[in-house]
Amino acid sequence: MRAIHLIGASVALAAVAAGASLARQAQPAPANPAQPTVAARANSLLPNMQALFDGYVADGKMPGVTGAFGFGDRPTLFVSAGRISDDPGAAPAGPDSLWRVYSMTKPITGMAAMILVEEGKIRLDDPLSKYFPAFANMRVLTSPDTSLDSVPAKNQITIRELLTHTAGLSYNIIAKGPLLKEYERLGILPGAVNAQMEAQARKARPATLAEFADRVAQAPLIAEPGTKWSYSIGLDVMGAVIEKASGMPFDRFVQTRLLDPLKMNSTYWTVPASAAGRLSTNYIFVGDKRTPIDAGAASAWLSPPSFPYGGAGLVSSARDYDRFLHMLQDGGTLDGVQVMKPETAALAMSNLMPPGVVFGGIGGGTGGNMSAKMGFGAGGSVYLEDGPGGLPSKGTYGWGGAAGTVAWVDPVKKVRGTVMVQYFPAEKWPLRAEVVGALTKDVARFRR
Repeated sequence: MRAIHLIGASVALAAVAAGASLARQAQPAPANPAQPTVAARANSLLPNMQALFDGYVADGKMPGVTGAFGFGDRPTLFVSAGRISDDPGAAPAGPDSLWRVYSMTKPITGMAAMILVEEGKIRLDDPLSKYFPAFANMRVLTSPDTSLDSVPAKNQITIRELLTHTAGLSYNIIAKGPLLKEYERLGILPGAVNAQMEAQARKARPATLAEFADRVAQAPLIAEPGTKWSYSIGLDVMGAVIEKASGMPFDRFVQTRLLDPLKMNSTYWTVPASAAGRLSTNYIFVGDKRTPIDAGAASAWLSPPSFPYGGAGLVSSARDYDRFLHMLQDGGTLDGVQVMKPETAALAMSNLMPPGVVFGGIGGGTGGNMSAKMGFGAGGSVYLEDGPGGLPSKGTYGWGGAAGTVAWVDPVKKVRGTVMVQYFPAEKWPLRAEVVGALTKDVARFRR
């Protein structure tokens, strides 16, 4: 369930050059956004993207895929191919199909936290122990991969460090050896794969976010707080802080302060029966063989989780996630509804890491191929400079999910993109990189 980040930042920059021309050719959205005219318009404007998606489905690499691409405040362009599963009669993939976004939950949790920062209920440099005293006296492992031997931490974990994966926390999907066993013993397992694995995890996992946070405090850290970037359960712990600071359940806070105002009506911690027919099946590859690991009709997401997982718990649609990105693109406001101030959105998408800490990416799709200096904001990475030729663009923010989804937004040049697919491992196919090339070609058509 490892989350691999690959912002299509090159996509964003390539799109910018001709985005205005593309936007001029897009007509106003019809009253019913699901009407075929929207798909037809996207097909005519983004033919290379359509061909890319069609090719992946035709080659049997995935049952279906959907992308949402936005240019300024013009109507979002949706491109889809295939179906939401291999099952006979499965619904076509489309803007309102439902996908497990896994770690693309993290930016949503991050923005929920920033709303409380804006209101003065949380401060970025507050110690975590202010909200959960059990974190006051943490210990740091001396050999994280091989031993639980530890020494007292010199620094307190802060809210800033939770948001940026610099708190010294680990992750059950990354931890090894004795630390992994300790996480499993404590039930520090904030995520779902399928109904069967979820049933097993519940036996060890705490039933509430508050208890989850207290159990995390019992485990040693892998690094001194504020000294190292390490992918972690920080955003799950952040959900507990949001719950404590806001005075309402974490999922209700997200619903009332983000999802409802943004009309993200297809984003769920638990998929209701009325929407179950839109839920895709998640697959796992062993070699080139694709096998269902969480069928939509029997998914873990059809039942409530132990608690809302702030790091990997949401199901969403391409249309909904585009609305979230559109809000960030426009400085915290969408359709006249403000969910945060422009300065809060800008701060959230800036480099929030402690001084001297460097983000080097995770996985071969990021750290090995980074073309520009990057930092980390509230739950997502951010480019700190333009890459060669202006690609990627400074200020581009986003993140990806373990099952292949990815999303990014360039709030300066006002372009954004979301790609929804569903398979483990996310890097099985080079879809994310090829989206860059397809969109670049499509936009280039409008420069001639």
